[in-house]
Amino acid sequence: MSKVRVLVGTRKGAFILESDGKREKWDVKGPHFTGWEVYHMKGSPADPNRLYASQTSGWFGQIIQRSNDGGETWETPGGGPTKSPQGWPQGESNKFVYDTSPETGKPLTTHQFYDGTQHPWEFKRVWHLEPSLTDPDTVYAGVEDAALFRSTDGGRSWQELAGLRGHGTGPKWQPGAGGMCLHTIIQDTKDPGRIYIAISAAGAFRTDDGGKTWKPINRGLRSEFIPDPTAEVGHCVHHIAMNPSRPGVLFMQKHWDVMRSDDAGDSWHEVSGNLPTDFGFAIDVHAHELETIYVVPIKSDSEHFPLDGKLRVYRSRTGGNEWEELAKGLPERHCYVNVFRDAMAVDSLDQCGVYFGTTGGQVYASADAGDHWAPIVRDLPPVLSVEVQTLRGTL
Repeated sequence: MSKVRVLVGTRKGAFILESDGKREKWDVKGPHFTGWEVYHMKGSPADPNRLYASQTSGWFGQIIQRSNDGGETWETPGGGPTKSPQGWPQGESNKFVYDTSPETGKPLTTHQFYDGTQHPWEFKRVWHLEPSLTDPDTVYAGVEDAALFRSTDGGRSWQELAGLRGHGTGPKWQPGAGGMCLHTIIQDTKDPGRIYIAISAAGAFRTDDGGKTWKPINRGLRSEFIPDPTAEVGHCVHHIAMNPSRPGVLFMQKHWDVMRSDDAGDSWHEVSGNLPTDFGFAIDVHAHELETIYVVPIKSDSEHFPLDGKLRVYRSRTGGNEWEELAKGLPERHCYVNVFRDAMAVDSLDQCGVYFGTTGGQVYASADAGDHWAPIVRDLPPVLSVEVQTLRGTL
């Protein structure tokens, strides 16, 4: 029998929720790393017992945690993506300034805001961890200020994939409201050299050679709040999702607009259709229905809560434009929570389950692809991320 493991990162620790394939009763384990912000936690596709977690504190700095037994025990493998591969800087030294690119030799110490001011490129925290599809000891880290790192020894040492920041547009990248963060990392399941990333607020980028060189993939995006609305970079991309069985088709929740690409990001077109508002953070794709996608609309960029105080998920079964409201089991009024970019995930059981967490500390689940919802845990600290592992033949 199958088992589902939901990995939840919050403002005050991490939680692991487990159920059998029926997904009716849930065992809640945690908190792990009590009192620490856990921006992201994710399991290795190559080893279901290998988990990675980003544990961070403004006082103590950034730590990467690793588990080899599905979250029962944890260890700090020796560091994180910093200047020194032997360990993390602590306290204020955690805000370390990047130096020149080891690959190009070009200075990468500053980026320039639209007002012309120069700002140092600092390491602040790890937003997203993405384990390799094939090797449990290889894991990517997206950090703030935006940069991409990789470890090939289970998190013990890290190296920056400096070709990304070394791309000619790097100094033009801007911070979004939450910082200049690299928050999305997607590996192509059919082309091992291809990786997609997204940065707030710079846009989406792709490498086809394992991270040595990168290209912006933002053609078709339009952002009225930047000097050139159709610029090559500068767009505030909130999240990108892909079904692993169709890696050339991408879906994006942008700062306003839901977008789609059918050519690996070379061009995008809007699919917001009849959504009540096209602002939001989370987006995901059904595990088996390739044209079924999910978003959680939020009222606006200044009011980060559901329209009319009604928490709703919207589903399109046509790849966008035609959307239906999913409301059964969700709050009908006085709901003013948000759903962050990494706080939605799906399982891969035959009847696909969908999960999301809120800033109010609830994690909602639907065992029938969104038709019905129920909270599987309440009263957690604000949820920062939700990831799901489908463990087959484990019970």
